Formats: sequence, structure tokens, C-alpha cells
Amino acid sequence: MREHVEEPRYVTTDDDTVYSLLSKRAARTPDDIIAEWQDDNTHQWRSATATEMLSRVREVAKGLLGLGVKAGTMVLIYSPTCYEWGVADFACAAIGAVVVPVYETDSARQTAGIVEEVDPAIAFAGDFQRAQTLEQIRVNHPGMKYVFNFKADGLDAVVDFGHGVSDETLDAAIARIKADDLLTVVYTSGSTGKPKGAMLSNRNYTHIVLNGYEILRGMLYDDNRLLLFLPLAHCFARYIQYVAIGSHGVIGYISSAKRLLADLRGFKPTYLLGVPRVFEKVYNAASQKAGAGLKGRLFAKAFDHFVQWSKDEMAGGHHSLCARIQHSFYMQTVGSSIRSALGPNMKWLACGGAPLNADLAHFFNGFDGITFIQGYGMTETAAPCLVNFQDANEVGSVGRPGCISIRLADDDELMIKGPNVFLGYYKQPQRTAEALTSDGWLHTGDLATIDDRGFVFITGRKKDIIITAGGKNISPAPMEDVINTCPIVAHAVVIGDGRPFIAALIELDAEMTRSWLASQNLDIDAPMSEIATNDAVRALVQQYIDKANGNVSRAESVRKFVILDEEFNQEDGTLTPSMKVVRPKVLQRYADVIDNMIYAPKNAAKPLPATVKILDMTAETVKQSSESVKQAFDQAKGKIRFMKDDEAKSGSPEQEDSVGDAASDGNDTSEEK
Repeated sequence: MREHVEEPRYVTTDDDTVYSLLSKRAARTPDDIIAEWQDDNTHQWRSATATEMLSRVREVAKGLLGLGVKAGTMVLIYSPTCYEWGVADFACAAIGAVVVPVYETDSARQTAGIVEEVDPAIAFAGDFQRAQTLEQIRVNHPGMKYVFNFKADGLDAVVDFGHGVSDETLDAAIARIKADDLLTVVYTSGSTGKPKGAMLSNRNYTHIVLNGYEILRGMLYDDNRLLLFLPLAHCFARYIQYVAIGSHGVIGYISSAKRLLADLRGFKPTYLLGVPRVFEKVYNAASQKAGAGLKGRLFAKAFDHFVQWSKDEMAGGHHSLCARIQHSFYMQTVGSSIRSALGPNMKWLACGGAPLNADLAHFFNGFDGITFIQGYGMTETAAPCLVNFQDANEVGSVGRPGCISIRLADDDELMIKGPNVFLGYYKQPQRTAEALTSDGWLHTGDLATIDDRGFVFITGRKKDIIITAGGKNISPAPMEDVINTCPIVAHAVVIGDGRPFIAALIELDAEMTRSWLASQNLDIDAPMSEIATNDAVRALVQQYIDKANGNVSRAESVRKFVILDEEFNQEDGTLTPSMKVVRPKVLQRYADVIDNMIYAPKNAAKPLPATVKILDMTAETVKQSSESVKQAFDQAKGKIRFMKDDEAKSGSPEQEDSVGDAASDGNDTSEEK
């Protein structure tokens, strides 16, 4: 299939704004708990009802009006995920102020670059450190009049500015905001270059939020609890916040996943939203805990069982008696421990941000009471635009369109069209024209296939396609997905563009690696430079490379790999804030490793073996001897001619014949001598 059109199940109206999701929720279930967050000191959960959150949002919105903020005014938020972030977001949405989120991990330089481009009037900081960074930036940007610190009661300070603003004034401002008005400028994570500010409207979000309720009602609309630890600067987290607020959900705000297992036990969510790395870590931790002995073999067999169980469920749900007995056993052993870690209420696991290894998805989906859902989206589509349905879940695919149109370009690039597609890049019309066709189709940059039912399978990134020196076109993603399932691997980067063979750069997960070394009774305190060359570590990685190679032809297989002794990070640009590998940066940073270790010329300067040296000396001696013999023969030849001339004069035929024979065999005679 080359094109698939799915009519929306819900058609958005001009009044479907982000703020309306909260106001309608408060009108529908005013006393329902809508948000929870942890006290900074006690880690005890605090809560707000729908009415309380709406009241707080309106107070902050009045304060913003009192500060001179109006529709179109830029407001920067530089903070980890927290309840205050959500309140500020909805307050801005209410009056049409444009939120510009900044990742809490962004540097001062990156933040200053965004400030320079959007020129915000107000900025919110998540803590004292970020407030100080913003104050330093403000020195050179007088247009940014105020910086409010969430940790220093910044929202209360904003509220104080709104005491003179009436409800009528606020309601009039709210009424002027429509679905197609600009809601936010979200900067892309920059995995393919300099971050770009994607302009997203209210409708871009509400279209997929409201249609999501129809497609995944049990997960997204009915009574549900969401633990949100993804950064709200990412449009994926922002989308799911709106989903939870606008439905019958409770959203639990936490700043990071550092205490994820404890937070899961405390909050007891019904679904968990994460990027592939989150689920890879859960699996790796479970695999590591099992070890390499009897428990390790049991875990490996359980993995294979759950994968096959999920596949059989997708094929019709027919299981043999033996399979059912095995399933019960594996659920009581391996499955119960993972289910316990996820919490008693967990029903759904949702993965987005990047493709996940299909077998790993099947592994989680094979547990009783768990449905694993994958989706697909990008900043330019306001997050998910493809998703697996509640009643149609094709594990391994990124889903199918529920309310948009998709098609494949001639080169198999996935293209998307619908009300969720962004308005363009902020102040970058040329890049907007490159991303959007004249009739509204968005170039995703991802290569894909579409099956007969409309399910999409991502096969790679268009810009990541490797063309070897032999002209073989290879997508690195499938190989990387398999290698990344190695418990000690954080990221694998398959390379080989313009090279004679395919290779890989391997980044280790330091924590998991040292844990594995401990299980093998190996030195856990060794520096990473030694660990990277450890034979046991290399052997473990090689197992997964062999597994990946088993799925492809020899021309596509990884022939050589290097384990790096450092981790990718945002500071050097090798990772985005959403934990995606920035391939060009990796290739640039490790150019010496690639050129001199992986693809070093075969005749690279190395000490020659002694035997080679002896053979070379012998050859040289023979060569010199041959030259000496040749010189001796030439001299003899001259003397023979002289003697021949003298004998000719004396007329001796016998002498002539003997000399002639000698001359004709000159070389042989000389060699013998």
C-alpha cells in the first residue's frame, strides 16, 4: 500500500482549544482529583481537584494579563516537569500567550539562543540555578522583563499582578482564542541539525487529543492514572498532559525517572508512557538481575515464550495446552516480578519517540493484563499521529493513522497530512517550504512501509541511509535495534557510508556494565578505557552483533566494532534532550576512531614479524647476487668476443665452435659458476 486515508472520528471546532480541555473537565467532574505531585522534602503526594487546578490557572492567567501579556506574547518555560509547569502552560493557553519550552538539560548557551530568536516578555524557571541563568541572559535582552522561579513561589508572584483584573476581563480574553491560534513554539531536539522552532496551534494538539479518546478509550479517556516523568519541553509529554487533563485521568508530575520504581509503587499508574530507552532499561535490569546461571537461562526461555505468546495472540490467540502451562509458569516466575515492579494497576505500556525492537515490544505485550502500544509522531505533528488501536494492535508496527492521511513518496519516505501538521518553522520560511509541500504534505524524513490494513513499519531514517563503497544501500536502524537489546549497551551506531564494509560504534551503559562485571566476578572498579577492551565485555557485545547479523545479508552485516570508553551526552552534542543519538555529531567526534581503528589501511605502519624481515633480507641478497653475476657475465662476454676475433684471424675452426657454444649458453654458464 502506498497511501492510506483515515477520516477523523471527531472533527474539531473553532472552540476546541487547549484551555477548553481543562475548563470542560472542571465543569464535568469538578471534585475529581486531576493532578498529583510530590512534596520536595517529604516526597509525599499532594493533589488538586479539577476545580482547584482551574482556579489556579485562572489566577495565573489574570496575573499574566496584569503584567501586560496578551495573545501572541512569548512566554519561556525553563524547568523540569512539575505541577507548576502545567499550570503555567494552561494559563498561557487561556489568554493566547505563546509558550516556548526549553529543556531543563539545555545549556545557558542553548537557552540564550532560543531567547535571542523568540524574544520572550516573561520567563519561568524551575529552580534557582535556572533562574540565575535566565537572569544572566536577561542582561542582554531587556525585552524579557520578568523571571519567575517556581521554587521561590513564582506563580504566587504572578498572581499578585492580577488582583486588578476582573473575571469578565479574563473571560473576554479567553473567548477571543480559537483553535487555529498559535499555542506554542517547540524547538526540535536537533537530531539532524540545529534545532528549529516548530509553530503549533491549539488545533494541532486538540485534534489528536480528542481523536485519541475515540481510538484508545480504555487507556486514554476512562478512569486512568498517568505518571509523567518525560520533560514537558517535549511535545510528546505535552500531548499526554492534555490527554490526562481532558479525560477522566489523574496526572502525576515527577521531575525525572531517577526514582521511577519507587514512584510507580507510590503513584500506581494505569499506564506508562516512555521512550524506547526506558523500556530497554527495564528489560536490561530484569535480565541483569536474573544473571547467567539457572535464573539467567530461565529468563532467556521466558523471554522467548512471552515473545511467541504475543505473536500467537496477534495471530488469533490459539495456544496449545503445553504453551498455556508454560505461560502460567513463566508468569509466576519472571512475569510476576516485572508486573510487581510496574505496579498493581498497570494495564498499558506506551512507547514513542523512536522505533523499539519488535521482540522487546512482544516481550512486554506477552504479560497477562498488559497491552503494549507503540505510536509514531514528531514535533511537527504535535506528537503522535500514528498509533496502534485498542482493538487493532499490531505489535512491532508504529500503528496506523486514526485521524490523518499518510502516503509514501517515490523513495518510500513517509508523508503526513492532517489538522495536526504544524504551521511552519518560526522565522524560517525556507525550511518550512522544504518540510511542507504546497498542498500540505509533511516530509517526515523517515522511510517506511504500509501494509494492507494501514499499519506503518518504520524501516530507517532517510538521512541515515548508508551507501557502502560497493554501492549497497543499508538502513542502520534494524541492526541498531537488535544490538541495543544487549544488557550493557546504551547505544549502537552502525556506520559504513562510503566504506568497504559495515561497522559499529558501541556506547556502553556504565551502570549496567559494572553490574554485569560484578555478576561475572570481574573488576567493577576498572576504568572504562580498560572495560571497553575487556575480552568478556567484547564477547557479550559480539553475541548481539551476531544476532543482528543473522537477520541480514553478508554485505549488510557488521564486520568490525569498537567499544567507546565514554558515554554520549548533550554537552558534546552526541545526544538530544530526548536521548536520541545525533549521528552526524557521533561521526564527527569519533572520526579518528573510525579512520584509524575501524577502517585503517591494511598496510598501516606496524612492526614487521622477524620472519618477514629475514625473507626480505634474503630476497635483497639474492637480488644483489644476481646483479653481480650479470656484471661478471657481461665482462666475460666482452672477453669472449675479443678472443673470437683473434682466433678468426688465425683461422682455427675448432676453437670457433667451442666459443660459439659457450656464448650461446652464457647465462646458464654464468649462473653455474
